Amino acid sequence: MERNRRGGNSGSGAANPDKPCKRVPAIFYRTESGREPVREWLKALPYPDDRKRIGEDIKTVEYGWPIGMPVCRALGQGLYEVRTHLTHNRIARVLFYIDRASRTVLLHGFIKKTQKMPDDALALAKKNKEKHERGMR
Repeated sequence: MERNRRGGNSGSGAANPDKPCKRVPAIFYRTESGREPVREWLKALPYPDDRKRIGEDIKTVEYGWPIGMPVCRALGQGLYEVRTHLTHNRIARVLFYIDRASRTVLLHGFIKKTQKMPDDALALAKKNKEKHERGMR
């Protein structure tokens, strides 16, 4: 069998049966100008361990969907949140939805400051979801 550029075998394209597959692979919502707000937010987090913890929780959703509390919670209208406990007694949320292509679209991320879901965070996630859905048509 011929080897491809990444060093793997080309040909059948069969996945490794021992390796679990992502049920809903995550993608970053991209604006019309090409920005990826959640990726930018993750890169700007002050502690390196924060990105790792959030990434692990997103990975849990990718491989275990559908998943519930304490990692994931439905917010209504097709929106969900990934809930991550960070160092320094902080809590992060990444809002997402599952698109028609069965992908986890990461719409908005933030550090939670109050008990209640911030209205502006939810509104922004809804707006980004609508834009992403329009772009898929």
